[in-house]
Amino acid sequence: MTLTCYNDTHGYGWRHVDLFVHDEHGRELDWVHWQVPADGPDAADEATARVEPLLRRTSDWRHAVSASGMDYWTADAAWTQP
Repeated sequence: MTLTCYNDTHGYGWRHVDLFVHDEHGRELDWVHWQVPADGPDAADEATARVEPLLRRTSDWRHAVSASGMDYWTADAAWTQP
């Protein structure tokens, strides 16, 4: 699974974290998102701990820039046992 968070570079006003689920070949199967109060990885980590307490980030955040110039970060994630 992959977490993705964003910087609202274009001022859309919709801050969120996406959780993407992939199959063994890397194809996207499904996704879900939740809102965060601010941009970037720190806000994503805080919101994820609150919204999905059993979901853990298992890698560092990796920064990239989209073709439209928007900053975003991705990280690997996994469910933990209660």
